[in-house]
Amino acid sequence: MFFGFLRVFATGWLLMGLLGCSAGKSRWEYRYVPGKTAVIIGGRAVPPAGLPRQVMQALAAGNEIAGMPYKYGGGHRSFFDSGYDCSGTVSYALHGAGLIRSPGTSDSLRSFGRKGEGKYITVYSKKGHAFIVIAGLRLDTGYNGENEGPKWSTRSRPIQGYVARHPPGL
Repeated sequence: MFFGFLRVFATGWLLMGLLGCSAGKSRWEYRYVPGKTAVIIGGRAVPPAGLPRQVMQALAAGNEIAGMPYKYGGGHRSFFDSGYDCSGTVSYALHGAGLIRSPGTSDSLRSFGRKGEGKYITVYSKKGHAFIVIAGLRLDTGYNGENEGPKWSTRSRPIQGYVARHPPGL
């Protein structure tokens, strides 16, 4: 009986992670889900097979700029720059997947797509900062060691005050 309860509890917890349940969440936390979650190898996101094409493209775009320097305003005049700030990083990844046509600011990203966490891609934005989670990995320029430039992370981070948005269907 106890193991039956444990199985139901664990299944519910896994489904909450898969569905992006965020009620009352105060932190973004990495949770590995086989077949859905990418991993970091050598500073690059390595996805599992079978993800939607746009998710793979967003991961590839993130890999292109991961490790580049932090540059205030970087990625805003053009998607292609010598460094990136937070919203320039998010914009680059979204553009790589064909989800936006021009770079956005952390403020404008608060109205991107649809409300809530997505199945594969979620943009977290508030006044002054934005980051993106793609296939379970966080691409961010802060909270890894401030202003280090874009990099992938599995470290948890507070999300209070952030608006979660996602591309329709993703």
